[in-house]
Amino acid sequence: MQYITLNDGARIPQLGFGVWQVPDAGAQAAVATALEVGYRHLDTAAAYENEAGVSRGIRDSGVPREDIFLTTKLWNGDHGYDAALRAFDQSLERLGTDYVDLYLIHWPVPEQDLYIETWRALEKINSDGRARSIGVCNFTAETLERLVEESSKIPAINQIELHPYFPQPAMRQLDEKLGIVTEDWSPLGQGGDLLKEPVLARIAEAHGKSAAQVVLRWHLQLGDVVIPKSVTPSRIKENFEVFDFELTEAEMDEITMLRRDDGRIGPDPAHFNYVG
Repeated sequence: MQYITLNDGARIPQLGFGVWQVPDAGAQAAVATALEVGYRHLDTAAAYENEAGVSRGIRDSGVPREDIFLTTKLWNGDHGYDAALRAFDQSLERLGTDYVDLYLIHWPVPEQDLYIETWRALEKINSDGRARSIGVCNFTAETLERLVEESSKIPAINQIELHPYFPQPAMRQLDEKLGIVTEDWSPLGQGGDLLKEPVLARIAEAHGKSAAQVVLRWHLQLGDVVIPKSVTPSRIKENFEVFDFELTEAEMDEITMLRRDDGRIGPDPAHFNYVG
């Protein structure tokens, strides 16, 4: 495993295991399998409704809690200082732990305009030692720069949609300028057309790897944290086997050039204001 040091001194495993769209019952087995394979970084969220399943998976694995970097996220309907504190307590209860390694604001919800107040709650949780690091997800240049300007603590992470169809160079550059690590969700483009790209097939064949492994390696060599998701044991294992080869600079550039103008898969965070 490779690690990245965050701006608060914490070390995060660069490759993590995500459980978005995994039902609570399925999360238990998937997490246990991931930990058995060797993952030590788990990424969940209140909105995924599988925090309890993640907790059971950790328990089943036998891996000590202190050896796991555990992330969860605050949902949009829980913005605001007091609401965020309550929601965090509920996440801890579902996760069966008294701290998380990273707590994130899931979306800025700009129309609601509570993310600054919400960040104050995360700063409190962090100062109390109950979230060892704090950060954000899906923050745009506008929302991130405002947050940094109006807060005493800079987020450790900005977790954003990022894959070869949507590589977000400007956002990565801004994160780096601010000392924030970029973490990539939907790193495989949700397994659609991306993994059928001929250029990926050619590079994969040259390295004796799969297209998915090549894309994950691209993320790692960008210097980002990456959190692929799968419930298939063989795929969970395959996604972990990305530390024994290296892409050339030319291969990295070829993959980045797959960028599409319409490459975004998820919601645009500048306009995503759902709080249900």
